[in-house]
Amino acid sequence: MDFFNLERGRRRSQAKIRTRLPDLALPCKVRAMDTNWAADHLQAIRTLMERSALYRRTLAPVMIVSGALGTAGALGAHIAQAGTVCSFSLFWLGIGSVTLAASFLLVRRQALKDHEPFWSPPTRRVTTSLLPAFLIGLAAGAGDLFHERTPPWIVAAVWLTTYGCALHAAGFFMQRGIRLFSWIFVFAGCALLLGGPSWPRLQASQTANYLMGFFFGLLHLSYGVYLYFTEKHRDRP
Repeated sequence: MDFFNLERGRRRSQAKIRTRLPDLALPCKVRAMDTNWAADHLQAIRTLMERSALYRRTLAPVMIVSGALGTAGALGAHIAQAGTVCSFSLFWLGIGSVTLAASFLLVRRQALKDHEPFWSPPTRRVTTSLLPAFLIGLAAGAGDLFHERTPPWIVAAVWLTTYGCALHAAGFFMQRGIRLFSWIFVFAGCALLLGGPSWPRLQASQTANYLMGFFFGLLHLSYGVYLYFTEKHRDRP
């Protein structure tokens, strides 16, 4: 009788273990997945932090080329009299597309020079940080093309603000200078949105082109030259 009681108890224990096994195994799997995701996340951030000086050095030619294209775009817009709602958005969306393509080519060249993959996890993380604000700016410009109701100075103010937000998001992985630079665009865009309705001269047809040329042209050129000479000075023994 004792033998049968012991056998019955053993079978009940095994049944309980088999019943609880999925409940015990699933948290372990989830915990392992969370650990792997966190490890990859921390590794990408660590790589970005370690290479912040390299990215800062790559940023100098990107800023110089962007500033040159922005300045040339402002001069071209002034000559072509691109002051209407549709022509302003179409022209500057084209300039922005060319600038973005040139920037990616410069980053790719730097990656090949350093024998690193172009589409690496740090590059993907920076790109995903830039993407939301860039999509908002694209929507603002594209919507202006279809509806032609938003004045060019408002579109320029929205582009300044979203661009500053994008730089600030990507600047989390870099040194403090790029974040300070991004705040210039955020404050400028907010000031234009707040003070623009009461400033008639801002609503002139060519004023938006001048704003774009100053912020996306001359300001980028100045910051790029500053980065170039400061990094060159740091590289000296």
